Amino acid sequence: MDAEDVARLIERNLEDADATVSHPRGPEDEDHLAATVVSPAFEGERLVQQHEMVYDALGDHMTEEIHALELTTLTPEEYAEREE
Repeated sequence: MDAEDVARLIERNLEDADATVSHPRGPEDEDHLAATVVSPAFEGERLVQQHEMVYDALGDHMTEEIHALELTTLTPEEYAEREE
């Protein structure tokens, strides 16, 4: 699955999300992806719940087209702190 398609799915299905998705092993390995997702929906949620929210946003694509997803989830505040 194309990294841009994955980012669009996440952004469309997760409240105010901004997703950056890449193929860390190179574009020829489409099954393995890395994603950084920033969303206010993560505020107050534990890491496991944040990741479940992303998996829910991806739906069946997570089990049918994506073999592995290295996931980083951040609230907008956490993202801003990281950028400083």
